[in-house]
Amino acid sequence: MPLLIWAGVLVIGAFVAHWGADKLSAPLKKVRRQWGLTSVAGGALVGIAAAGSEIGINTISAYRGVSDIGLGMMLGSNIVSVPLIVTTAYFVSRTESLGGGNGENEDSGSNGSTGQSNRLEAGHEQHRQENLLRIGRDAVHVLTVPYLGILALVAILTVPEPVRGLQPLDGVVMGAAYLVYLGQAFMRGRSSPEDVKWKRKEIGLTIAGLVALAAGAYTTVRATEKIVAGLGITRLIGGLFITAIVTALPEIFATRSVVKSGQVTAGTTSVIGDNAVTMTVAFLPLAVVTVPIDNFQLYWVNLTFVAIVAAMFGLLIHVGSVGEHGFERWQVLALDGVYLLYLIVIAFWVL
Repeated sequence: MPLLIWAGVLVIGAFVAHWGADKLSAPLKKVRRQWGLTSVAGGALVGIAAAGSEIGINTISAYRGVSDIGLGMMLGSNIVSVPLIVTTAYFVSRTESLGGGNGENEDSGSNGSTGQSNRLEAGHEQHRQENLLRIGRDAVHVLTVPYLGILALVAILTVPEPVRGLQPLDGVVMGAAYLVYLGQAFMRGRSSPEDVKWKRKEIGLTIAGLVALAAGAYTTVRATEKIVAGLGITRLIGGLFITAIVTALPEIFATRSVVKSGQVTAGTTSVIGDNAVTMTVAFLPLAVVTVPIDNFQLYWVNLTFVAIVAAMFGLLIHVGSVGEHGFERWQVLALDGVYLLYLIVIAFWVL
């Protein structure tokens, strides 16, 4: 098949996998409400669904013996996703009316009363005038700081020469790390539990989502294999700059939907929960089959930029207007600039 056709197959596979993962998010959101978790803490849980396509792709790439695709996708998606999601959330919050409030008030236990809705809308209008994407302050210490701890653990397990690469024991450690990450988010982000009802249709959609996720992940990996072979590039490069970018694109639509609904904090910070799952749960299938690191410079530069992007995310939230947490326009551009710097470093120094 011509490369153009395989490129189309890759895009379709990524969107199918994302659709399947999205169908898993609804039951997880219900669990979040049932357990009484705030939107920030719930982001760590819902991140399992958000990262479902990455988990599926890594599993399929490990099964097919092309683990470099999964490794490249894992690193590349964790770099591009943060500026992509923050930029999307900022743009949506500036250009569209939000249907229920803003990031500041998501976790306040809103009961939907008219007076409270008016206050929420007034708050959003103020932030719009200030060019501020308001983010709940818990996003840093509940999600970002522990995520940086996860990245440090990945570096310790995979960078030193005696243990370089992904090995089964590393997968066990990272799986345990995610359980700790999830536990601390739950403990530090509790609210009042809600009564929720489960419908048969929801269960059916969840099953359909799992099937679509598997099919989409398989198609994505196969298409990437064909494209990298046709272009004559390594599978790791293909995973970094083809699979990672394509699999991140569906997140634009998901972020737009969540932010437009008024869940600004959840829509913006869920990317950190997603990335935490990618570096822990999605790490496991690659570690099980063992992945050596042949191009160490390419690996450590990418892992470094994964950490830089995450650190910038947390730092910039705190550098906004006095008394506020979030992203002003210059901060969004600064985050985008980090990704541009990454591309320059890869193109002119690493490759």
